[in-house]
Amino acid sequence: MASVSQAFRRFAEATARQSGRPATFLAAVLIVAVWAASGPFFHFGDTWQLVINTGTTIITFLMVFLIQNSQNRDSAALQIKLDELIRTTAAHNGLLDLEDLDEETLERIRENYRKLAARRERASGGRKRRHGGPARGEAEEADEADEACEEVDEIDRELEKNRETRAEEGHADTAAERRK
Repeated sequence: MASVSQAFRRFAEATARQSGRPATFLAAVLIVAVWAASGPFFHFGDTWQLVINTGTTIITFLMVFLIQNSQNRDSAALQIKLDELIRTTAAHNGLLDLEDLDEETLERIRENYRKLAARRERASGGRKRRHGGPARGEAEEADEADEACEEVDEIDRELEKNRETRAEEGHADTAAERRK
């Protein structure tokens, strides 16, 4: 099974790489031009239209799977690299498994990092004006940044709870598998 997976991976990579090249695009344009030019010979009939419709549908259908495979691998590789950077730096280790969170929690984290960026900006003395409006007061920014820090701590607790729950579920699944 691993050899089939490896062969598919190589095929998907090569196809995705080739499909993104200008020569491939020009070949597709040439095929469509030849098809359009052949219309008068076939009296622009149903079969003539069916040829291009069927061909493009099949190619599109197959390319979806090949390109998705390439994107999945690229995303996984990027995620691993980011996890390694987080793990080896002074970054917040609680962020290592963000891809497992729901959209609402991710948005809360994003908003908190925006608030923390405002705090850092204030701390560095660069109180920039946003969208041409007046700069916000230091007290307001400090309150917002403190709130963001508290929210990050709360999210950390939720992440830890989620990790523990997943670990318990994993242990329960493993025990159930052993009993079978």
